Amino acid sequence: MKVVLGVGGGIAAYKACTLLRRFTESGHDVTVVPTASALKFVGAPTWSALSGKPVSDQVWDDVHQVPHVRIGQQADLVVVAPATADLIAKAAHGLADDLLTNTLLTARCPVVLAPAMHTEMWTHPATTANVATLRERGIDVLEPASGRLTGADTGPGRLPEPEDIFEHCRRYLESVTEGPLVGRHVVISAGGTREPLDPVRYLGNRSSGKQGYALAASAARRGARVTLVSSASLPVPGGVELVPIETALDLQREMNARAGDADVIVMAAAVADFRPAEVGATKIKKKFGAGDPEAPTVELVRNPDILAGLVEARGEARRPYIVGFAAETGDADGDVLHHASAKLERKKCDLLVANEVGAGVTFGQDSSTVHLLRPGREPVTVGPADKNVISDTVWDAVQEELL
Repeated sequence: MKVVLGVGGGIAAYKACTLLRRFTESGHDVTVVPTASALKFVGAPTWSALSGKPVSDQVWDDVHQVPHVRIGQQADLVVVAPATADLIAKAAHGLADDLLTNTLLTARCPVVLAPAMHTEMWTHPATTANVATLRERGIDVLEPASGRLTGADTGPGRLPEPEDIFEHCRRYLESVTEGPLVGRHVVISAGGTREPLDPVRYLGNRSSGKQGYALAASAARRGARVTLVSSASLPVPGGVELVPIETALDLQREMNARAGDADVIVMAAAVADFRPAEVGATKIKKKFGAGDPEAPTVELVRNPDILAGLVEARGEARRPYIVGFAAETGDADGDVLHHASAKLERKKCDLLVANEVGAGVTFGQDSSTVHLLRPGREPVTVGPADKNVISDTVWDAVQEELL
């Protein structure tokens, strides 16, 4: 595989030599792209000797080969270690003033940034915002290690150990050739929707989005191109494109726009069934007493059934493969499986994942119990289990149908 190893200008640049060695010894074709500052810590002859290739930080070298475009275009993985605060800021704002930042703009493969900087720089609001921006775009920004920094300082900001960075990157490289979802576009919705009541308040639900994000991470590990449509405020999994939304109508618009290009759609979001018929232009004041006939009332209207709409829109094509989620509780009319089976019949999706929910169950938790239902097949129960385990089980089931 073609790996680009970007090296930022920090004292941790020397550790990238070990990382380079791990990539080359594993048989990967590595191009080292240092910044000018990085070359003050580790010289070009070292990088050339370890990689077996010429090394430059300039877009002006070998111009006939257009390196500022070609290197990123041909890469299977770009990893930057160390990624300094300056490099992270440039990447977040699309700046391209040297060979490495040009490469980051042209790369369409997974990109992993391994930060290294002083604690004050890592925790500064500017860096926090830049990291959040990059993660929203699908860039995999690792958490720095905590420990001894330059001089006598200690704290978070230390470059993760080269072996840990390599193992993290190895999963991406394996997925390029071995991932069972390689070449597939997966669109996943996650989290609850927020239906505005006025500029301050909204109607929502308890969904955290954790299951949807776990599904996105699992699909990315299996080689899929993943689009995550979500209102949740969670770290975006590496290699995943985030499309932020708020309301059910936002979600419907974004899912419909991407359905035609999707191989698999997973509707894991908890979509509000209703929304206020009117949204107040100003905050509704708390000035009415109990039973006051002048107190405002909230009229609700039904939101669209997004899952049913996606199934109807695909018609007889049977693609994309559509997975629905249903949060269910048992009641006097039947248990969870009874209600889930009825919903599968109504929605006519290919796979329905029924969550057992309730007070202190599933919502916001790291584990849950689900039932996988498919037409004409016996239900499969998973759990109680970690949501990552559930995600892998869901994708195993989907892959059976895609093969």
